[in-house]
Amino acid sequence: MRVRDAEPQDFDAVTELLELLGRAEVTDATRDRCREIYAAQISDPAVKHLVAENDDGEVVAFCSLHFRNRLNHATAQAWIPDLIVRESARRQGVARALLVEAERAALERNCWDLTLESGYQRTEAHMVYSNFGMRDAGKYFRKLLG
Repeated sequence: MRVRDAEPQDFDAVTELLELLGRAEVTDATRDRCREIYAAQISDPAVKHLVAENDDGEVVAFCSLHFRNRLNHATAQAWIPDLIVRESARRQGVARALLVEAERAALERNCWDLTLESGYQRTEAHMVYSNFGMRDAGKYFRKLLG
């Protein structure tokens, strides 16, 4: 298994993983715009998308890491809105390897915090995050618009 920065050719694998996570399906109508967003993000210095490949070179996991400035902090916060490992690659240390790389990148940028969002139903993933030293620090609310 190898963790690396996401590349343009990973778009299909990444969007498929995000769909498994419950994100919106990329359709023929949205594919071009989603590809543009992905391309912009992988070249944005405030974003670090990571993928994990298995020994056959197949992308089996994705971690989206964003560096965002918050009021009352002089340095950025490292925020992971999405982390997903394909079911066939779970329980092999893949999520932890992605978290280790995300933490390394956050420390390199002197971030004050590494935070991650995760749905209530992902109890198995929550154990990984707890074992990594993260704690449940709250919840978030959302309202779909449009």
